[in-house]
Amino acid sequence: MDTPDKTNDEEETMTITVDHKIIGYEVVKKDEAEQAKRAESNVVHMHEKLERPEMLLGSTYKIKTPLSEHALYVTINDIVLNAGTPHEKRRPFEIFINSKSMENFQWVVALTRVISAVFRKGGDVTFLVEELRSVFDPRGGYFKKGKYTPSLVAELGDVIECHMKMIGLLPVAEEDEHRKKFIAEKRAQVAARQTQVESATTDNGEFPADAQLCAKCSTKAVIKMDGCMTCLNCGDSKCG
Repeated sequence: MDTPDKTNDEEETMTITVDHKIIGYEVVKKDEAEQAKRAESNVVHMHEKLERPEMLLGSTYKIKTPLSEHALYVTINDIVLNAGTPHEKRRPFEIFINSKSMENFQWVVALTRVISAVFRKGGDVTFLVEELRSVFDPRGGYFKKGKYTPSLVAELGDVIECHMKMIGLLPVAEEDEHRKKFIAEKRAQVAARQTQVESATTDNGEFPADAQLCAKCSTKAVIKMDGCMTCLNCGDSKCG
């Protein structure tokens, strides 16, 4: 005995489990559903075949390190996808690095082309930040405003992270109020016991000159207080 063929409506029917309280309902018309599906299909996503517009929004960042006499200027240009719609997004499209110094010209050009290609590929490009930060200079890194930077490439990773946070590609972490209060109290204690502030602080005017390097935030801000090693920058403490 032949079984009857399933209709299209039966094939498209699927079971939906509701695991929370229903507070309201509305019947979605077929026309509205088709319009929503059509609108979603018109959303433009980042991909490598996307043509470069005549104009891009750009931001330029300055990198000055003790490794070079001249500063590097990093420009990141962004493309605006789905402008004027609820799906509007700003995404990095290309990167340029310029400097008077020609010492690192070859690898700088190569790096900018590779990073730009990754940007245009689309998808999750935030991994670039950690990849660049994991590069260490065999000659040793340097300290900048009390923070240890393992290489020039790693500082480029910091710049890209800063830019991604600015355009909303990476979330901006909010400081814990308890931790902020803890750090403020510890800094106040240090300030109270210093007799000569200028001679006791580093050239950035924030932390004692004899402070040690913090393993958590890579800043020379760890001092011994109340018998415990405490970081005055991030609040990390060996005593919990």
